[in-house]
Amino acid sequence: MKKVEFVEAVAAKTGFTKADATRAADAVWDVVKEALVNGDKVAIAGFGTFSVGERAAREGRNPQTGETVKIAACKSAKFKAASALKDALN
Repeated sequence: MKKVEFVEAVAAKTGFTKADATRAADAVWDVVKEALVNGDKVAIAGFGTFSVGERAAREGRNPQTGETVKIAACKSAKFKAASALKDALN
């Protein structure tokens, strides 16, 4: 599902206009992003938890040349689905 389809589905379920649904969806993702940037977790009951994960620095290999490459440490977003969401999928 692309963002346009997502916005249309939200508009259909809520009765919002597409413009209002777009603003609402953008606001939700902005709040989640800001919380993660600040190092907070975002837990949505029945859906899941967004959090920040840390990856240690490591060595990798360039598959074309076989040369060893240093990969820097970084942070990434993680998502853990709630059991209610897992149950709905199965």
